[in-house]
Amino acid sequence: MAGPIIRKPPTMSFHEFRLEGEYVELNLLLKLAGLAGSGGEGKRFVADGLVTVDGVVELRKTHKVRAGQVVKFGEEEISVLPEID
Repeated sequence: MAGPIIRKPPTMSFHEFRLEGEYVELNLLLKLAGLAGSGGEGKRFVADGLVTVDGVVELRKTHKVRAGQVVKFGEEEISVLPEID
């Protein structure tokens, strides 16, 4: 008789993104962080309700993400850091 199947929970991946300016648009952040192949793909992820900003589903594709905010997409988390002076 076989033993129980043990499944590990998915592992969250953490990324840091340093701004170059005051903000980055959400769809472009997904592209620049390597989570979307293009800005258009990033827009689809956002439109499908798959992305949260600070724990809230964000449906605005060009939402301005600023330093200190946390973006989650699936098992990926992006911490947005301020621009270095």
